This record gives sequence, C-alpha cells and structure tokens, in this order.
Amino acid sequence: MAEIDYGSRLRVGLLMPSGNPIAEPEIRAMLPVGVSPLVTRLALRGSSKPELLGMVEQLEPASSLLADAGVDVIVFHCTAVSTFAPDLAAEIRQRVEAASSVKCFTTADAIIKALRKLSATRVTLLSPYISEVHEREISFLESNGFAVEGSAHLGINTNSEMARITPDAIAEWAGDNISPRADACFISCTAIRSAPVISRLEERAGIPVLTSNQCMVWQLLRSNGIDLNPGGFGRLFAIAGSGE
Repeated sequence: MAEIDYGSRLRVGLLMPSGNPIAEPEIRAMLPVGVSPLVTRLALRGSSKPELLGMVEQLEPASSLLADAGVDVIVFHCTAVSTFAPDLAAEIRQRVEAASSVKCFTTADAIIKALRKLSATRVTLLSPYISEVHEREISFLESNGFAVEGSAHLGINTNSEMARITPDAIAEWAGDNISPRADACFISCTAIRSAPVISRLEERAGIPVLTSNQCMVWQLLRSNGIDLNPGGFGRLFAIAGSGE
C-alpha cells in the first residue's frame, strides 16, 4: 500500500478561484513530501472588475472553514485579485487572519518577495489577461518599486480559456516577448500551464523566470522554514535561506 501524505510538516489552506483547474496540479508538483495543500474555492471565472472584487466577498467564511481543518497557514492565491490595488493584499491578509486566527499571505506578497530576493529591478511582465487587468498589474509592480521593461498580454477573459493554452504555446510567446533589458521575467496568473516552461525560458533568456504558482510555493516553503529545491522549476528555488 502506498504511504499516504497527511501533511506531517505543514498543512496549507489555499483560497483559490473557482474556475482554476491548473494551480493545484502545479502546486502539488512543487511541494515536498510532508506538505499538504487543502483547498477552498471562491467564485471567480471571468476578469471583469465586479467579478474580481466579488471573489473576496466570502473571504471570512471561507477562511474560517480552512481553519476548521487545522491548517498552519492560509494563502489567498489569485494574482489578478491580490494585485488589483497596492493596498488590497494587505486588506486580504488582515481579513483572513481576523476570521481564522491563522497567518496568511497572498500571491501578490509572494511575487514581490521573490523579485526582491532576486534583486530584480527591471521586470518583463507577461500575462494572459485582458488589457485592464494587465495594466493594473503594471501599476502594482511600479508602485512596489519595479520598472516594467517590456510587457505583453493575450487578452483572455476566463480561467477556462487560460487553462487551455499549452506549455509550448506559452514558451514560444513568452520567449518572443522577454525584453533584453529586463533582469527578470514574471509570467503572471495561477491558471496557466507555465511551470513546465520556466527552466526552458531561463535557458533561452538568461534571466530568472517567475510564475505565480512558483512564487507562492517558494514563499510558502521559505516562510515556514522548509529550505528545499524541488528541481526543474527555476532559479528562484535555488536561492538558499528561509524565513521572511
């Protein structure tokens, strides 16, 4: 009988968009033995402003349900929502922690910490989003002190459409749009199959390549004292040292 992994080292509660079928497989591929992801979904399928902000309407009851499962940390894992405005990630953290008494971070927090750990200052931003979401993310990065050096977006509205983009298509598109002046590339969105192309793109571009799911897992491990490199998911995991 195969050994069952119940999360002896860490149980993480994930608050994720309801329409996202991609994040969980990528996250599980990166997590070491002993770290168990427990997921609660919040309604989100499209990219309009009402839909994105509507995702946080049920934040408190969803966080409370994850706390019932005895999770050690809760992650609000949606890039477009957590980067919607410079102060929204902090508000989400505060609401989750107040409702659950469990520590929390967001995808946006992980992205910023990862870029700073890499000492990146000029970032190429690539996303599958519609224009208004992409532009908000540019503003978010700039408000945190990064220069956006080249960007491109695919104009896709729903999670289901994003999930259908193949890794090969992502690799070709991203490779053609990474600026030679950037010192890091961030491929945004938890709902696209970008994890398999990280190492390939780093080899082609010669700079670190970050993705939303990769940044989240990296921050989860380092902030909980688990200093492990799953291999194959980019330079970010090769950075030694845990902690905030």
